Amino acid sequence: MSEQNFDVVIIGGGPGGYVAAIRGAQLGLKVACIDKRKTLGGTCLNVGCIPSKALLNSSEKFEEASHHLEAHGVKVKGVSLDLKAMMANKEKIVDDLTKGIDFLLKKNKVTRYTGTGKITGANQVSITDDKGKTESISTKNIVIATGSIPTSLPGIDIDEKKIVSSTGALSLPTVPKRMVVIGAGYIGLEMGSVWQRLGAQVTVVEFLDRITPTMDQECAKSLQKVLSKQGMSFKLGTKVTKVDSSKSGLKLSLEPADGKGKNETLEADVVLVSTGRRPFTDGLGLEEVGVQTDDRGFVQVNEHYQTTAPSVFAIGDAIPGPMLAHKAEEEGVAVMEMLSGQHPHVNYNVIPGVIYTHPEVASVGKTEEELKAEGATYSVGKFPLMANSRARAMGSTDGFVKILADKETDYVLGVHIIGPEAGNMIAEAAVAMEFRASSEDIARTCHAHPTLNEAIKEAALDVANRAIHI
Repeated sequence: MSEQNFDVVIIGGGPGGYVAAIRGAQLGLKVACIDKRKTLGGTCLNVGCIPSKALLNSSEKFEEASHHLEAHGVKVKGVSLDLKAMMANKEKIVDDLTKGIDFLLKKNKVTRYTGTGKITGANQVSITDDKGKTESISTKNIVIATGSIPTSLPGIDIDEKKIVSSTGALSLPTVPKRMVVIGAGYIGLEMGSVWQRLGAQVTVVEFLDRITPTMDQECAKSLQKVLSKQGMSFKLGTKVTKVDSSKSGLKLSLEPADGKGKNETLEADVVLVSTGRRPFTDGLGLEEVGVQTDDRGFVQVNEHYQTTAPSVFAIGDAIPGPMLAHKAEEEGVAVMEMLSGQHPHVNYNVIPGVIYTHPEVASVGKTEEELKAEGATYSVGKFPLMANSRARAMGSTDGFVKILADKETDYVLGVHIIGPEAGNMIAEAAVAMEFRASSEDIARTCHAHPTLNEAIKEAALDVANRAIHI
């Protein structure tokens, strides 16, 4: 038995876990953080958000050099792809950032354990390292921050070589000639975009009759149109029933999702299964300590992130809500502040989401479909980037800004952007909504010219039919 006694032990060193650990240490708590990886950062930093954004950025540069620089007076001859160097750049970015997190934990005097954590009692956690050695530590409180893992479809076995999850799609040794992406969500479209730019023929197969089902539908339709123009193909309302593998490649069996129409086959060299993620709580010992989960495996918590075991808390992808790194971070901070006697609050109505395709798509708040379903009365303001001077100067005019405001109070209820740097632009909307701004508040705020964010101001003006440049 270890002599170590902690105020808080966090199981999981991803964005939720390591941020919680740092905040807890700042507040004077004695904190330990357990992660089975030798590098911190969880899925997001090691095999998720960060490496995928590195490849998205690199592939955009390759695409630009190959096809678009000449319009800017930059002539480039003999552009070629060095995939090995591109992957090395991705790995360096990940390595630098994971080392940075390691430094932050040391700086804040967080005790770090490398191994698999298991809750063995209300105030006890065991850690088993990769050699099978186990030790036990005591703690007043336990935080589950174990994240999520990819799901697959029945009968489709992911081997991370030909049939890959998002993890395998980050490290393909060659550019496949034909790639099929199963699932038209954020991850599938992002990774499909990477390989499409690098030369793959990409087909996206989606069970539903639309892409990105949680996105505002007008944005989703616009995104599909742009991605199709870039060369990506879509088969919507289609179910994949089987994937057969042979030396010559992969053959997918497809059926109409509604059961009407003909079955077909589709050939591919690589299949990316991107059909969602599930909470990763395997082997945590939840049942033994009385922590309840729902039928989808999410840990059940109250408004204080407390589970049905009073000394055990949970955050991030392990609990219901959007599976986003920044959501997990906010929850990690909130738990530590609550344990320190503070009264934090996470506003779930103002958590932005971003798809890092090109153009990007970003949103915060309600979609128009959600407002209609609620029977809300609202006004809509829109502004096309075609009419934005900075977007024209950049040569990137696909997209628009859309603002949804309450008809009576004019409070902003949702903002949806498709266009270059949408992920950065949405921060203005999130801040405005956090402070309960009206569309008039945004419209009356002076925006620098020429900037992409002027499109947000113009959309706000358009809520009252006052847009200047359309």
